[in-house]
Amino acid sequence: MVIDNGVPLGHFADLVESHGDHVDFVKFGWGTSVVTKNFKVKVDIVNDANIDFYLGGTLFEKYVVQERFDEFRALAHSYGAKFVEVSNGTIDMTNDDKADYVKRLSDDFSVISEVGSKDQATSDTMAPNKWIQYIQADIDAGAHLVTLETREGGKGGICRSNGELRYGLIEEILSAKIDHAKLLFEAPSTELQTYFVKRVGSDANLGNIAVTDIIPLETIRMGLRSETLLDFEPGHYDED
Repeated sequence: MVIDNGVPLGHFADLVESHGDHVDFVKFGWGTSVVTKNFKVKVDIVNDANIDFYLGGTLFEKYVVQERFDEFRALAHSYGAKFVEVSNGTIDMTNDDKADYVKRLSDDFSVISEVGSKDQATSDTMAPNKWIQYIQADIDAGAHLVTLETREGGKGGICRSNGELRYGLIEEILSAKIDHAKLLFEAPSTELQTYFVKRVGSDANLGNIAVTDIIPLETIRMGLRSETLLDFEPGHYDED
């Protein structure tokens, strides 16, 4: 999942033309879709390239906190969206209520939910068993994918305030009885991308990828970059 944080239209069209084969989703981050000139043209560009898209979860939260949920649903329909994101990373919403929104939207859309808070203190104190409980609740409610939160700056959610991944948390999640194909790991940095490709596999679902990292990430997945070169050539230094 590539995040569009307001890329100019011409640049966006060039990116899709040049790198679209490596992109499954474009997320129009937070509320950028509301203030983007000619936003519908961007939607047409990704549709023409057979790339799925969705609006940022923060926009969903904005509509919910204003008690305009039905308007959010109508907005997504107006753009012909097949996917929507449901999150509670900013507003005061219980995870049970979030799962209920997942269920309510699943009749009309494929829902991508998000687990994890953007607030660093909340993230740091959220126990692994709670993460697993919330992930499973969203899946049971009908979520197509469950995103493990990390802010674009590499903090919050599954990362500590210094950007370091909560490795123990990830290991507990991966050890739980959850289909890894249902998990979307937000990985805005090269370090996080490399870790998940090595730990989960070259086909790990990765999100919050900057437009400048589309090709570099593909080289990580294929062992064409130093970080993973030897992982894809296990017998490279073996002598006959």
